[in-house]
Amino acid sequence: MKSDLKLLLRALEFAADKHRNQRRKDRRASPYINHPIALASVLTLEGRVADPKVLAAALLHDTIEDTRTSYEELKAKFGTRVANTVLEVTDNKRLRKHTRKRLQVEHASGLSRDAKLVKLADKICNVRDLGEHPPVGWNKRRRREYFDWAKRVIDGLRGTNRRLEAAFDAAYARRPA
Repeated sequence: MKSDLKLLLRALEFAADKHRNQRRKDRRASPYINHPIALASVLTLEGRVADPKVLAAALLHDTIEDTRTSYEELKAKFGTRVANTVLEVTDNKRLRKHTRKRLQVEHASGLSRDAKLVKLADKICNVRDLGEHPPVGWNKRRRREYFDWAKRVIDGLRGTNRRLEAAFDAAYARRPA
């Protein structure tokens, strides 16, 4: 129990440090660290996920993709399982955006259970944020397109956690008309 809490606090501290200069693209330009914290919260409170390695991966999920963090660094600090989960949910930023989005849909069903849980929470949080605090310049059409794409990703994750899937469905039902 103590080691589980220690892992989570180390992951939170690491993510906060790595994302320290980043802001979300919402109108409030909220601190980026709020996003990984929201994932861990959704997993715990709504999905009833208590596995500390999944929660640590949720806190760290954007570190490889959006910061100067390597897989090897995560593996050394948090172990293979956490690092592998983060790597599974990481987009290859060298690819075009359209390709990355297509690959997320295509690869969703083949992710590990841990990665599916993190991906579910990520899409829930992104869709909720997009509905409540859309980025500057995102019109209704662009927001609807994101909602619909996120649903295609989620459809590939179905059967992983019914509570999280229901939470996504509820958020999706509030998509812009």
